[in-house]
Amino acid sequence: MRKNSTPRFLLTRAALLASTTNSSKARIAFLGLLFILIVAQSHAQTFLVTGKVISSDDKKPLPGVNISLKNNTSVGTATDNQGAYSISVPADSSTLIFSYVGYSSIEEKVVGRSVINATLEAKITALNEVVVVGYGTQLKKDLTGALSSVGNKNFNKGNFTSPDQLIKGKVAGVQIIGNSGQPGVASTIKIRGNSVLTGTGQPLYVVDGVPLSGNSARPNTFDGDSPIGNPLNFLNPSDIVSIDVLKDASATAIYGSRAAYGVIIFNTKKGQSGVPKIDVMMSAGISSIQHKVEVLNPAQYREAINYYGVNPDVDKKGSADGFGSILREATQQNYNIGISGGNGDGKYRFSFGYYDQ
Repeated sequence: MRKNSTPRFLLTRAALLASTTNSSKARIAFLGLLFILIVAQSHAQTFLVTGKVISSDDKKPLPGVNISLKNNTSVGTATDNQGAYSISVPADSSTLIFSYVGYSSIEEKVVGRSVINATLEAKITALNEVVVVGYGTQLKKDLTGALSSVGNKNFNKGNFTSPDQLIKGKVAGVQIIGNSGQPGVASTIKIRGNSVLTGTGQPLYVVDGVPLSGNSARPNTFDGDSPIGNPLNFLNPSDIVSIDVLKDASATAIYGSRAAYGVIIFNTKKGQSGVPKIDVMMSAGISSIQHKVEVLNPAQYREAINYYGVNPDVDKKGSADGFGSILREATQQNYNIGISGGNGDGKYRFSFGYYDQ
């Protein structure tokens, strides 16, 4: 009996091992099939979405636009040089987010769409508080020097022959003094008081990034000893959109020693994309002396000669009002017209002005 028990035990163990091996193989096969079904099911729940992203102003493609799945940061892509993209998204009600620097972000629901084109609008508000300095732009909050900026909404109102009169009394620490009543004469501008030991003491004028030499752009056509011409006479005040004033010595790091007495930057209007736009401005006025100095009339003058014992030969026996003869009310008329427009390939703006006093 013992001799027959050992082979039977070995046979039973072999059968058990065979059964265990078959069960493991079946389990592995079942897990593999389950994995294939899960992948197939997941693939069946996603599909490809393609499209193109363009700019709203010039209708040109935008490269590098970020496209991501809302509430799922692991899914995303970017547009190529032609503004095209492709992304795999779930088949349910997914939402794509299109974002680009300088443009407003938008959201588009997929809802079964395989082609989604997007148009992004430029974010104009992102340009607020940006000041043009020297050879580039800089955020106003990042400037370390003293700076004042005046927009066209805060300019002085009236008929002006020179752009510097637009900010007279508008900027703290800046004095603008008219040298005479002559139309178009240069003004004396002092930034932070009269602290000049050498040089002219006048600030550097910069128009749209171009520094001016300080000489008048127009020849002096007046007879006699008239004041120096105004270097800003060529600039129409109605074309100015903003004026920036750099007040301290840090401006010399941008414009050199010419900016030792400060810098006044004039920014002019520029063309905008779209249909042609025409701006027309007409105005008229009267210029007169504000405070007339009281002087002696002929009778009072003769009494003064007799009272003080002055040589009577100075009395020429006339009765003319000399001071009143050189003063009069001067009529003014001002006409300005501007034409602007353009597209993605180019922008333009022309302006014409006529001022007579």
